[in-house]
Amino acid sequence: MASENDYVTLISAEGFEFVIERRCALMSGTIKAMLTGPAHFSESKENTVTFPEISTRILEKVVEYFHYKVRWSHSSEVPEFKIEPEIALELLMAANFLDT
Repeated sequence: MASENDYVTLISAEGFEFVIERRCALMSGTIKAMLTGPAHFSESKENTVTFPEISTRILEKVVEYFHYKVRWSHSSEVPEFKIEPEIALELLMAANFLDT
C-alpha cells in the first residue's frame, strides 16, 4: 500500500502539477537534495517542488525521462529516449539545473 510520502508533486511555471513516485523524482540530484538533504528545505516537509522557470511542456518531458531512467537503468538493452528538436535546448537547460 502506497503512502503519501511515496509520491512527490512537481509544479511547473504555469502551475500544472505532476504527481509522481518519489523514487522517480529522486533521479534528479537537485530534487533529491531538496527532499532528503540535511538543509530541511520546506519541499521535504510538503513533498512539493515548484519550478518557476520550467514550463509545463518541459517539465512533462523531464517527468517522462525520470520514469524512463527508473525503468531502463538496470537493463542491457535501452531504447532511445525521443526528444523533439524544438524543445532540445530548453530541455538541456532544465536537465542541467535538475542535475539529471
